[in-house]
Formats: sequence, structure tokens, C-alpha cells
Amino acid sequence: MKTSSRTRARRLAMQGLYEWQVSDNKPSEIETQYLIEKETDKVDVAYFRELISKIPLHSEELDSHIAPLISRPLAEVDLVELAVLRLGSYELIYHPEIPYRVVINEAVELAKMFGADQGHRFVNGIMDRLAASLRTVEVQAHL
Repeated sequence: MKTSSRTRARRLAMQGLYEWQVSDNKPSEIETQYLIEKETDKVDVAYFRELISKIPLHSEELDSHIAPLISRPLAEVDLVELAVLRLGSYELIYHPEIPYRVVINEAVELAKMFGADQGHRFVNGIMDRLAASLRTVEVQAHL
């Protein structure tokens, strides 16, 4: 199956977000480093840049949507899964043109690729609930 340039942008952004969470390096520095060091010819670079710069800026807002849906403190959530959830919640809020099912599927695939053994199940459950609260009309239309 062909991987889209947006999917590649999400993958790269998730790795950058993980690095930001672990290292506390500036997102702009991570962005520059990734654009120099990583293979980006098939990446939607503009979308990658948006994700890596905007998600950290909105992390408190994104976390405020994620935290109530999790039975433990955010500080105890696996950092890969947290990066995926932040990315997914950002897309649900700021990219209504992307169908919620696509957002959920992309998040689950990232969790499968980079997360813990059953992390994708956790991400799927949280993303389903996020979509139901952030995209109520769209989700209801598909029921």
C-alpha cells in the first residue's frame, strides 16, 4: 500500500514530538534537525512543520481534552502514546477537513509502529472518545 506524504509527515512529527517530550529541545531545533538529517522527499514538509511547531504550542489545550479520558495522570502515560494522542487531538480540533475516522486510523497506526505492545488499543479507545467529544456532529452522522 502506498504511504501518503501526509502519513509520512505525521510519522516524522510524532518522532519529533517524542524527542521534544524527552529532551525538552526546542521544536524549531528538532524541525531543522529532522529536515536536514531525515529523508523528506516524500514527506508533506509544510504539514510536518505545522505539526512540530503548533502541537507543542497547544499542548496544554490538547492535554486538557486528553487527561479526563485517562484513568491515570498524563505524566504516567507512555511518551510515544502521549505524542500520538496530542497529534490526533490536534488534528481533530484544528483540521476538521480531515475525517475523524482518518485521524483515528492514523493515530492507531502510529501507535502500532512506535508504541508499546498493546499501546494501539489504548490510543484507539482514547481517540474514539476524543472524536465523540470534539467532533460530535460528525461522529453522530456516522452512527
